[in-house]
Amino acid sequence: MYEIFIVLKRWKLINARPIWYISKFDLPLLLIIVFLISVNIDLYAREKAKPADNKLIATPLGSIQKEISGRVTDQSNQPLAGVTVSVQGDTTNGTSTDENGSFRLTVSDEAVIMFSFTGYRPHEEGLKGRETINVSLVPQQEALDEVVVVGYGTVRRRDLTGSVAQVKAQEVNAFPAANLLQSLSGRAAGVQVAQSTGAPGPPLNVRIRGGNSIQGSNEPLYVIDGFPTAGINPSLLNNADIESMEILKDASATAIYGSRGANGVVMITTKQGAQGDTKVDFELNHGIQTLRRKLDLMNSQEYATFYNLQATNDNLDPYFSQEQINLLGTGFDWQDFMFQRAPMTNASLNISGGSERTQFSVAGSVFDQNGIVKGSDYSRYSFRTNVNHKISEKFRVTGGTILTRLTTNRRDSRGGNRGNSMMSAALSAPPTLTPFNDDGTYRNLSTAYPFIASDLINPINWINEQTNATKANVVLANAALLYNPIPEITVKILGGIENRDERIDNYTTNNFQNSQGQATVVANQSTSLLSENTISYDKTFSDIHNLSALVGFTYQNFLNTTVNASGTGFISNAQETHDLGSANVPGIPVSGYDKSALISYLARVNYTIDDRFLFTASFRADGSSRYSDGNKWGYFPSAAAAWRLSNEAFLQDHSVISDLKLRTSWGLTGSQAIDPYSTLNRLLSGNTVFGEDLYVAYAPGTMLPGNLKWETTEQVDVGLDLGLWNNRLLFTADYYVKNTRDLLNTVGLPSSMGFITTIQNVGQIKNSGIEFGLEANILPGPFKWDVLANIAFNRNKIVRLYNGEDILGDFLAINIVNDNTTILREGQPRGMFYGFVEEGYTEDGQIRYRDLDGDGSITANDKTYIGNPNPDFIYGFNSVMSYKNFELSFFIQGSYGNDVFNASAIANTIDYNGGLNMPREVLYDHWTPQNTQAKYPNITRSTTSNISDRFVEDGSFLRLRNIQLAYNLPMQDLGIAWCKNAQVYVSGQNLLTLTNYSWWDPEVGFNGTDFLSYPMSKTIMFGIKAGF
Repeated sequence: MYEIFIVLKRWKLINARPIWYISKFDLPLLLIIVFLISVNIDLYAREKAKPADNKLIATPLGSIQKEISGRVTDQSNQPLAGVTVSVQGDTTNGTSTDENGSFRLTVSDEAVIMFSFTGYRPHEEGLKGRETINVSLVPQQEALDEVVVVGYGTVRRRDLTGSVAQVKAQEVNAFPAANLLQSLSGRAAGVQVAQSTGAPGPPLNVRIRGGNSIQGSNEPLYVIDGFPTAGINPSLLNNADIESMEILKDASATAIYGSRGANGVVMITTKQGAQGDTKVDFELNHGIQTLRRKLDLMNSQEYATFYNLQATNDNLDPYFSQEQINLLGTGFDWQDFMFQRAPMTNASLNISGGSERTQFSVAGSVFDQNGIVKGSDYSRYSFRTNVNHKISEKFRVTGGTILTRLTTNRRDSRGGNRGNSMMSAALSAPPTLTPFNDDGTYRNLSTAYPFIASDLINPINWINEQTNATKANVVLANAALLYNPIPEITVKILGGIENRDERIDNYTTNNFQNSQGQATVVANQSTSLLSENTISYDKTFSDIHNLSALVGFTYQNFLNTTVNASGTGFISNAQETHDLGSANVPGIPVSGYDKSALISYLARVNYTIDDRFLFTASFRADGSSRYSDGNKWGYFPSAAAAWRLSNEAFLQDHSVISDLKLRTSWGLTGSQAIDPYSTLNRLLSGNTVFGEDLYVAYAPGTMLPGNLKWETTEQVDVGLDLGLWNNRLLFTADYYVKNTRDLLNTVGLPSSMGFITTIQNVGQIKNSGIEFGLEANILPGPFKWDVLANIAFNRNKIVRLYNGEDILGDFLAINIVNDNTTILREGQPRGMFYGFVEEGYTEDGQIRYRDLDGDGSITANDKTYIGNPNPDFIYGFNSVMSYKNFELSFFIQGSYGNDVFNASAIANTIDYNGGLNMPREVLYDHWTPQNTQAKYPNITRSTTSNISDRFVEDGSFLRLRNIQLAYNLPMQDLGIAWCKNAQVYVSGQNLLTLTNYSWWDPEVGFNGTDFLSYPMSKTIMFGIKAGF
């Protein structure tokens, strides 16, 4: 006999009861079964069990059978072996994936395929006529149960009471990047990454929730594998080595780092080994960089016409005849000469695996990047190891090492006018002239025409006759012993070292224009030693109470040394910087040494009640040798609480809301913001008058600052975490207020006091803002679409300054302008642009400025705010779409409401007194008696300018930061068993930028000033990833 079951589509055959019994040969009933199948009802039959045997056979009736195949991987595209693959409702029809993650199974057309594997979330796929199903399983820890790295430990994401953003490995490695910090740009709400130069090598700058300090660094603390770094930037790391990056933003998350937590903390965890077979992962990509945007400058005929016009306006004879102008043609393109198509290559290899007792990960990478400016390049060689070993049931040891060799060759990318930098010289060089004379020697541009400035230098000098090379060896290593006397307690003793040895060689040959040969060698070394000792406790009581606690003691010291030697006048260029003793004029050697230490006590308690009420409290006491007696210690407490409403009875079974948590936090963090010995009376060496004679001696330099305090930031945060539709959509929102008090700043003193400067606590800054983040799995498959988006609004205000006095900053020195461009003033945002407001032109076409004080003359009292470099909001949007073996992803990032002070335009649109080339529009839209509303003033040698709103532009931009198309090669179908997975891709970076900014690029750094910096590039890359 058989038992008949009726099961609606996608219902599981659980606790089903038979509706009737039939014999094996009951033909009429078979006709009924066929009818039921036709109306979209599944029937299953099992042989009627004997009393002692109730085992299901679950044989589908009436279905057309066919063979399907596929492959199961994890989120990093690594194959998963041993995954159970079965048919929903049919427990007798199943298989497991092989070592390549592949499977084959015979099923019906309407079958629903189930995938299950220990440690991963169950997954189901409707067949929908497909014969191939490729699945990527998500670890159980994903979404709200994933582990997030925080200070001195980890916590489940669902248990967070603070504001922490996470950038996972697949996001870090989503696109090829020259710098690890580019992976943070636009990917976490409230995190702003500024790339102020497109030169290869320099680190990026990061700001979390606005700037807190006016003298100290506003960079976050970087903690790499538990080591709080001092002089190492994450740019030395290879993207493929990263497991995750967590950004700690609010005080409850950062207060555990005390005096270094005010600017936020970035936790970086490198890849660890795992138990299982040895895996080999390899990636190689190669690309070409090109200039993103050329400036539209005058050609030769326009240049000659322009300076003839200037001569006429100055009552001089024209410099060029019309016949000469007609013969000039378009002339020489100095931008094409300076910029090049630059290759970039990255190769990385990671080997990992391990046994139950020992796990390891060993990786190496090579990165090589030529700059788009000729003569500039950057290379990085890195090697990393991580080892975990279980000595016994109670003892474990861990260790990790990162070794990096960095080499950078730069051409002068400083801002400047005319001859002060390569960039300005290339834009200023006359298109009527070429780099070389007929005999092959360098052309002296400054003597070519009588109207050219004497300091205009041929750009070929920087390309061929100047060397600026930096070589650095970096070591970051730590080891830890962990002891578990009982399962709930972990004792951890960690020691580590961070060391950077750097040498800078700068040589200008005697072939350089107006040079006799100049050499400078700088040797820098920075070392930090860390001792960290913690005890942690974690226990659950009565199934609803969880208590975890941490106490610890840390000690870290810092040592920096520098030596600088130079010389001028060399007979031969052969030795470059290797024979300073042969210089005709030896420079005065300079050396420096500073040492400091930080000793700390820390504690943290987390308490959870019934997974509904969460509490966190932490405390850290930092003692710093940088401060004077009475102020050496700073104390940094924090507290946070959260309420998970989704676990309350009124929301527990909600069909839409799967998680809802409200949280709030308060805490204090700090910043040292001063150099070692700053609280001492300091003597400065130099020329000093004794009597009537001048001597090289020591003289008072810095006055004892007295009761100098720490910079302290108080932060309040209120947040919401929301998960919808089984957490397919995760939404976060935060509102915060940060007040930084006792700002440290160097202030000048009257000469009558006998000192030059002193350091004082001068004021207070407030940052407040709102952040929103979104993660959405819009389509689960077979066409998959995942989205990450965020937006952040921050407002910054100077609350108080010392005696209410303004602080001028960012001094700009150009041939026709020498003045400050920014101001700190009470009640205004930090770093406001400060200058004159233009009000048309005078009768002779010169710029007229508004007389704000009405005294009839233009003075410094007529200056006002002319722009704000701080954006209204920043945002990011990341989209990943996949279908079968194809994957298309793109990343958009932008900033809105920020201004840029275009200092480049002062030199190259207003300075008519040096024979400089100009943008084409200056010729066609300048003042004349018939064009009094022109954009540019009258073209005369007497034209002058000031810091004014003319040079302030809208710096808002939307940038297609990355776009990538990838294809996962079907290695099984290709019969390649030795390669478990492989992916090929093509990627583009910075291919599209929407902006109103007129110069090279609107992304110029946090201060918002563009002074002919190294321009950004766009890149096309091809790559391959493979796993073995």
